[in-house]
Order: sequence, then C-alpha cells, then structure tokens
Amino acid sequence: MPIAHIMASGMTGMRAGGDLVARMEFSKKMKIKEAKEYVAKKVGVDPYDLSDEYAMRDVREELGIGVITSMPGTPKGTAAKMNIEKALDIKINSCDFFRNQLKK
Repeated sequence: MPIAHIMASGMTGMRAGGDLVARMEFSKKMKIKEAKEYVAKKVGVDPYDLSDEYAMRDVREELGIGVITSMPGTPKGTAAKMNIEKALDIKINSCDFFRNQLKK
C-alpha cells in the first residue's frame, strides 16, 4: 500500500488525476507515461493537466468521479467509483461486489 499511496499522491492524488493514473498503473500494469496518456485521453485533457488541481477539479465534477471536498449532489464513494469505471472503461472489483450485493 505505501507505494500505491506515494504514486497517487505524487500527482496530488484525488485533488487532480493521480488516483486515476495509479489505478491504471496497478490494474493494467501500465508504465506511468502510458497510464497518463490513457487517462488524459479518456477524460479529455492534456497529460500535463492531470497534475493541475484547478483544471482537474472541473473535470472531476463534470464526470462525477469524486472530489476531495464533497459538494451537495455530487457522487461520492461507490457512486464515484462506478463513474470512474465508465470514464476509464475498466472494471473495479468493489463496484462489482456492490452490484452483486444488490442482486441478493
């Protein structure tokens, strides 16, 4: 866990795009450059904007993929993770688990 935390917080974590890049690095075994390019393309920004808190705040709110300071009516927790699945075209285990729990 310490390495994942260092990688995600190195690009300001959830304040910008570090958490998304780290997710791609660890889940898809991408190198950091490849992960940045993939995430930037999927969320519609330049790779350099991924570490810009101001630019990514708007992107994160627009896509509903979570922000540090919660805003009324914006997705949080599992709802934000489900939006991350859509935005990055990936599967997240905890979201699958949640969907399976709903079926019971």
